[in-house]
Amino acid sequence: MQYPLATLIAALGLAACVQAASMPDAQEGAPIFAENCAQCHGSGGKGDGPWAVGMVPPPADLTRFGDGAFPRAHVLSVIDGYDRTGLPGQEMPEFGLLLRGDTVPVDVGDGVLTPTPRPLAALLAYLESIQEG
Repeated sequence: MQYPLATLIAALGLAACVQAASMPDAQEGAPIFAENCAQCHGSGGKGDGPWAVGMVPPPADLTRFGDGAFPRAHVLSVIDGYDRTGLPGQEMPEFGLLLRGDTVPVDVGDGVLTPTPRPLAALLAYLESIQEG
């Protein structure tokens, strides 16, 4: 069976768009973490980065977000600076403006896909991958 060239090109273009709009993986988020978070939270996310000494309160251990499901919506809102309710201190900078870009659909736990900047979604995927508890 032969397909017209235009159909084949359209199918390949659609496949490229679907791939670009998919949720990034942890590997894509690792360098974003290293560049923006490791100074305070440490290379492993335990809160023991070189800038953590003397910080009050100390940076959070990002490898343990509780016993339940990873709180995607909360984590995204803290990183981008939208919601810092209940967090002690205001030392953590807002990264929302640094993590802009094309959006990808992210399920933040409610089953609804939320358009999220790809770098922010990649960082979320990385943080979810380093959970220990």
